[in-house]
Amino acid sequence: MRDAFSNALVRLALADPKVLLLTGDHGYALFDEFRKRCPDQYINAGIAEQNMVGMAAGLARVGFRPFVYGLAAFVPIRTVEQIKLDIAHDGLPVVLLGDGAGFVYSHLGTSHQSTEDIACTRAIPGLEVLSPSDRFEMTASMDYAYAANGPVYLRMGKSDRGDVHAGPIDALRAGGLVKVRAGRTDRPGLIATGSMVRAAVDIAQDLDLAVWSAPVLKPLSIEDVCAAARVTAGFVTLEEHSVLGGLGAAVTEITSEHGPVRVLRIGVPDRFSEHCGTHAYLLREHGLDTDSVRAKVQGFIR
Repeated sequence: MRDAFSNALVRLALADPKVLLLTGDHGYALFDEFRKRCPDQYINAGIAEQNMVGMAAGLARVGFRPFVYGLAAFVPIRTVEQIKLDIAHDGLPVVLLGDGAGFVYSHLGTSHQSTEDIACTRAIPGLEVLSPSDRFEMTASMDYAYAANGPVYLRMGKSDRGDVHAGPIDALRAGGLVKVRAGRTDRPGLIATGSMVRAAVDIAQDLDLAVWSAPVLKPLSIEDVCAAARVTAGFVTLEEHSVLGGLGAAVTEITSEHGPVRVLRIGVPDRFSEHCGTHAYLLREHGLDTDSVRAKVQGFIR
């Protein structure tokens, strides 16, 4: 998925010399190809993420198309005020790239983990939020973000969990769910985002459940959620993010107003991690490993 991100960024920059990449002293190997092929469009802003977002806003005002890359714990979390006031308030075409979302930087602890970024960015007016699940959704998300010509936050979670789709997908629609798998209509459907879509597919195969991926979290299509609700017996939402303010919250906001259904939200509980460890360990600690999720889904089926 990171390769797909890099390739898409290089392709967009070669096609449009106004595309700029700003990074807060991160991602050197990831951007080797970009720096080689587009050296004049690369800016290392240093370890000063808030200033970097301000720079991006200024560059956008004079006609550039900045892509701002950082760890999700810093972009957007450290820079929420600058994103709100410098970019979103005036609808500037800046794409914010938060890498390592969720528990990816597991050993570095709470300071480098980001399980609240969707909640923070969803609440900023005018800011779209993307969360691709594999390399194919990443490519589509980069094209969507560029075409949006406005403020976008693109969340990059665990990138090596395997493909969800068999090949390239159609262009993303604003808020549109992507059907991944059909399933029994008398059982709940799974709506997942980011790194948890792969787990949803694995679980759904055992239980014959329908699966949708939600690469566009804001806006989230009322029509798509309601259509999915009509062919399932409720929903289970899965995300490597807090259960507060993320995908599960977005789905329940829609269903509570447009046709209440049972919804089980599976995500990070409202607490910090007790220990550091591997990514797999932290998923187990928070009940997001495949075995724990499967048990929760089975308990929800009735």
